[in-house]
Amino acid sequence: MKKVYFLQTCDTCRRILKEVNTDGFERQEIKANNISVEQLEEMYVISGSYEALFNKRAKLYKAMDLKNQDLTEADYKQFLLDEYTFLKRPVFIVDDKIFIGNSKKVIESLKDIL
Repeated sequence: MKKVYFLQTCDTCRRILKEVNTDGFERQEIKANNISVEQLEEMYVISGSYEALFNKRAKLYKAMDLKNQDLTEADYKQFLLDEYTFLKRPVFIVDDKIFIGNSKKVIESLKDIL
């Protein structure tokens, strides 16, 4: 399976999608088509953590003052389901591997297996 979760209004996501060959990938724009519980569970199984999927740079994270709260994995899961902006993006799934976020290291690792 090859899938990518991204945000169309995100310049970084758009740049990475142009950089990476996404032929054969199922593409899901997360604002128009929110992630489902099943999709989030699938990402969790591969990544091992909801926190790893969570975007701590989101404006809403700061606005809600979440950094000063002790969040559990259940909290991260609920925030991810409630608000698309909390998903660290893009998220690429290639078979049983997951690539989360836009760091150069993550994108280079993705390019290496494609």
